[in-house]
Amino acid sequence: MKLSTPSTLKEIAELLGARYKGDSSHQITGINEIHMVVSGDLVFVDHPKYYQKALNSAATTILIDQDVECPEGKGLIISENPFDDFNRLTRHFLPFQSQSSSLGNGSEAHPSALIYPNVFIGHDVKIGANSIIHAGVVLMDRTEIGENVIIGANSVIGHSAFYYKKKSDGYHRMHSCGGVVIERDVEIGALCTIDSGVTGITRIGEGTKIDNQVQVGHDTVIGKHCLMAANVGIAGCVRIQDRVILWGQVGCASDVTIGEGATVLAQSGISKDLEGGKTYFGSPCAEVKEKFREMAALRQLPKLLEKLK
Repeated sequence: MKLSTPSTLKEIAELLGARYKGDSSHQITGINEIHMVVSGDLVFVDHPKYYQKALNSAATTILIDQDVECPEGKGLIISENPFDDFNRLTRHFLPFQSQSSSLGNGSEAHPSALIYPNVFIGHDVKIGANSIIHAGVVLMDRTEIGENVIIGANSVIGHSAFYYKKKSDGYHRMHSCGGVVIERDVEIGALCTIDSGVTGITRIGEGTKIDNQVQVGHDTVIGKHCLMAANVGIAGCVRIQDRVILWGQVGCASDVTIGEGATVLAQSGISKDLEGGKTYFGSPCAEVKEKFREMAALRQLPKLLEKLK
C-alpha cells in the first residue's frame, strides 16, 4: 500500500505513541507485509524467528517488538504490539468505508462492459472494455478488471485476506487494504473467490482461464495463459508463472513458486517450489514418473508381506 503523501519516522512513531530509532526525517512511502515489501515500505515483525528476515528485507522501516540495533539507512519503531499497530496504521491511511448501494464511490465501467443484474460493485473498482460480469458477482473495493474479461455468476473478487493472528481471546484479523487486478482476456468461472492482497495486489495474468469453484488466496500472482480446473485451492503469497496447468482439486500451500509450463495432475498437493516444464502428481507431489513408480511398488507390498509369513 503506497501512502498518498510520504510520512517521516517521527510522525509515524508519534501517531502510534511509540519510540523510534533512526533519523527522525527518515521517509516512509508505503506500508506492506513481509512478502510484498519494497524500498520505502514499513513492515511489522513480532517474533524472534523473523527478526532478521524483516531487518534484512527491502523494507526500510521496521515496526518491531524488541529494541535491536538499527540497520544503516533504516528506521525502527519499537512497539509492544506490532500486529495491532500495523492494523492501526493501515486503518488510519485507508479506513474502512461502508456502503449502502450496489455501486461504490469512485467506481467506473467502460460503456461496452456488460454488467448483469444483482452485481455488487465496491469502492474504486474499474471494469474494462467488453468485459462481462454475470449476475450475483461481488467486486470488492480496489478491484481492477481488464478488457474482455468474463466473470461467472456469484463469484467474489477482492474479499478480505485470510490472515489472522492468534491471541488469548481468539483470532484477530489483519485489515486488508490491498486489491485485485484481473488482466485482459481472463475468464473466471462461477462461485470462485479471489482474495484481496493484504497490503499489495492479488493478480491474475492475461489470458488465464479459471474453472468453477476455485479459491485464490491473498497476494498470489498468477501468470499469463494459465489453466485451472474446478476446486483448485491456492493459498496466499503463491507465485504461479506463465502457462501453468493445475487440474481439478489441486491444493497449494502458501509462499510457493510454480515454474513456467508446469502441469500438476488432479488431487495433488503442492507443499514446495516446483520446477517449470514438468508434470507432477501426488500429495506431496513429485514428478509424475517417479510417483507412478512409487505407486507400482506399493501395489507389490501385499505380495512381499505374504512371502514373509
